[in-house]
Amino acid sequence: MSYFDAASAAPLHPVARQALLASLDEGWADPSRPYREGRRARLLLDAAREAAAEAVGCRPDELVFTSSGTRAVHTGIAGALAGRRRIGRHLIVSAVEHSSVLHSAEAWEADGGTVTQVPVDRTGAVTVRGYEDALRPDTALACLQSANHEVGTEQPVAAVAEACRAAGVPLLVDAAQSLGWGPVEGDWSLLAASAHKWGGPSGVGLLVVRKGVRFAPQDPADERESGRSPGFENLPAVVAAAASLRAVRAEAELEAARLRELTERIRSRVPALVPDVEVVGDPARRLPGTVTFSCLYVDGETLLHELDRAGFSVSSGSSCTSSTLTPSHVLRAMGVLSEGNVRVSLPPGTPAEDVERFLEVLPGVVAAVRDKLAAPASEAVVRDDALVVDALGRRCPIPVIELAKVIGEVPVGGRVRVLSDDEAARLDIPAWCEMRGQEYVGEEPTDRGSAYVVRRLS
Repeated sequence: MSYFDAASAAPLHPVARQALLASLDEGWADPSRPYREGRRARLLLDAAREAAAEAVGCRPDELVFTSSGTRAVHTGIAGALAGRRRIGRHLIVSAVEHSSVLHSAEAWEADGGTVTQVPVDRTGAVTVRGYEDALRPDTALACLQSANHEVGTEQPVAAVAEACRAAGVPLLVDAAQSLGWGPVEGDWSLLAASAHKWGGPSGVGLLVVRKGVRFAPQDPADERESGRSPGFENLPAVVAAAASLRAVRAEAELEAARLRELTERIRSRVPALVPDVEVVGDPARRLPGTVTFSCLYVDGETLLHELDRAGFSVSSGSSCTSSTLTPSHVLRAMGVLSEGNVRVSLPPGTPAEDVERFLEVLPGVVAAVRDKLAAPASEAVVRDDALVVDALGRRCPIPVIELAKVIGEVPVGGRVRVLSDDEAARLDIPAWCEMRGQEYVGEEPTDRGSAYVVRRLS
């Protein structure tokens, strides 16, 4: 079995395993106690904090350990907003942030705050101008991920941090996806990350709050972790997290170059091997081991199941794999296909042979899934000089498949109206037009669902 989903959770690094087992024997006592066992535990905790701080590029007393990366994000956003409540109640986030950031933004908005979402381009990247335009006199905090978790696009954190600093606004960076590869550049103010993304144990996050940043913890008072992360520290896991971060950093430069070469093979060869595929995300400014592509006329969940049966564990941003009936917010913001989306994120140490085998297997798997989804032709009638396709009651990618079947039946300049009540069609039909060189005219309301109008250009 080839595990290609490191962006969700990287396999436990051997150094993490060794440190975890060793600290189970040495780090079980309360590090706040003055007796021998407590002092020994305190030494382990202090050493872990210093190692993690060195990897991040901050002072040890600026870093606290949390119970997860999500907890670090929630604590960081809430504390920074509370600390600057006299400045205002305006929060800035990008449209492609991790759900932990967006959920914090939703909670802030529900509590009376205001939120601005900065849009991204088709590669998933924000612009510095977008953040500059969003900054206001009452802006309390801005958030920006260092790299996207679904498509791997790296964000211009240093430039955005500079713009925020000039406006006197702190920037919180979610560095979960990138911290294992190197420190986050720029004059950021707060940073959150999660150990299981770099090969550490799950259940350990870290939060950094730079000196001088106004911060008011929102949890009840607690003596541990500077009052910013309440509860008894999971010391063995913390030690393993810090040890593994140091270990992956030592290997990062060489391994990043190797994984970039492997993902470049996928980026270049998948469109040649599989018809009707678009590779998404920035082609250059991206994480070393992550590559994402979208396949037309394919159901994402079925495709992932078939790849799993073929021996490959991959992920997807498709709506059907997110336990909801709405498309991925990242793919929606980028304006790319939501169905048939495959994310390959290679963990360090992935053999080149596994990538070659994936490239051999993928064309047949996609073809088989497309054959299964080849729906019988929907009823198509001419109405108001447009060919109307009734795909009501059918989940994507069926509306897109039906559109592709009939587009050739109208003359160049003619229109097709696709009736659909699937939310994913709102994203997938415009994305299909972009991929196939047709014109998406727009959406029209109907009694049930919507009509998506496409004009044939070629």
